[in-house]
Amino acid sequence: MKRTKINQLNGYDTSPGKVLVKGWVRTRRDAKGFSFMEINDGSCLSNIQVVANNYLSNYTDIQGITTGSAVAVAGDLVTSPGKGQKWEIQAAHVDIISLAPETYPLQKKRHSDEFLRTIAHLRPRTNKYGAAFRIRSEMVHAIHRFYKEKGFFYLTSPVITGSDCEGAGEMFRVTSLDPAAVIKQGKMEFSRDFFGRESNLTVSGQLSAEMFALALGDVYTFGPTFRAENSNTSRHVAEFWMLEPEMAFCDLSGNMDHGEELVQYLVNDALTNCTDDMNLFSRFVDKTLAQRLDTLVSKTFERISYTEAIAILEKSHKKFEYEVRYGIDLQSEHERFLAEEYVQKPIFLFDYPVPGIGELIGGSQREERLDVLQARMAQMGLPEEPYWWYLDSRRYGSVPHSGFGMGFERFLMMITGITNIRDVIPFPRTPGSIDF
Repeated sequence: MKRTKINQLNGYDTSPGKVLVKGWVRTRRDAKGFSFMEINDGSCLSNIQVVANNYLSNYTDIQGITTGSAVAVAGDLVTSPGKGQKWEIQAAHVDIISLAPETYPLQKKRHSDEFLRTIAHLRPRTNKYGAAFRIRSEMVHAIHRFYKEKGFFYLTSPVITGSDCEGAGEMFRVTSLDPAAVIKQGKMEFSRDFFGRESNLTVSGQLSAEMFALALGDVYTFGPTFRAENSNTSRHVAEFWMLEPEMAFCDLSGNMDHGEELVQYLVNDALTNCTDDMNLFSRFVDKTLAQRLDTLVSKTFERISYTEAIAILEKSHKKFEYEVRYGIDLQSEHERFLAEEYVQKPIFLFDYPVPGIGELIGGSQREERLDVLQARMAQMGLPEEPYWWYLDSRRYGSVPHSGFGMGFERFLMMITGITNIRDVIPFPRTPGSIDF
């Protein structure tokens, strides 16, 4: 008999009769002449209840099944008399695939997020994290659907690069040099390295995406990016995923339109296709989440210039931890005041004079004029030679173009109400932690 997943069972209007389910036991309890098991197979939030009668040949073994054990159950799918569940399985056969010992750490009780990070290999078996990572998977598919529907082309930009797109210098170096030889020589001789020059893990696919946008029109890159920031905050990890669309013949206004359309598309998709999982976060993680998401999809995003934002903050007479003055990079507390208290909906800040914008999305209209770009590079002390190919794009058929980067994990935090970025990525990479 072919295995049926629990999410498929939940979609049945009538019973097909006999079914085969395979999964992990969440709980088991005995009653007179029966053993009840709750089984989850990861396909959805809900469990399926299995009723095993004492006439089964291995009933004594069934009574020894522990939480976390893996089983295969064949039997009739029948209407459940229990509250809150549509179906249950009257077991004809229970095959014990593996028994979990009593030391299984996910017994039936609440576990803190801090504890669950120490067992990141097991936490997807919990309701919260199973839901979070199903939503993550759906959002990946939704991103690709969105761009396919809009006629964009997907670019797999390099993970190893010789460019520092962000200019922050906090990059992970890639080398094939022998550490012992480097110590002996007292320096890194990059001319002897694999690529013949210094190379790093990418912080952004933007430069690659610009090249392809100036050939294919509209493109996007979506993949892992890396920052060697020694930061232990709830918003930073060393490896994360970044979505970066790049659009030829697009100005700043069109760029903001695109960002708004993308966010609303993804939120609507999550609400439509991940209903049960999203409801879990609205009920148990953030009681205000449903209202915020409704605002996201129902209201037009506000647009305020950086200069206007500074004036609003100064006139608010609100006491901020970080001083408000023209030229500063706005802090989270400033952004939250503008979005949550002043306009009470999502907001774009444009004409920003410094880098690092945006809680969720940061982007710009790129400088398409060769002479202006060269002058700015000289002003910043950036040599032209390593970027000869980038400058070529401004020599040969340059056009106005725009794009942005959206931190995928930041987006997932926004739609789930999860407050720590370590909890929306399967195996977080943070300073001093490379487990799993």
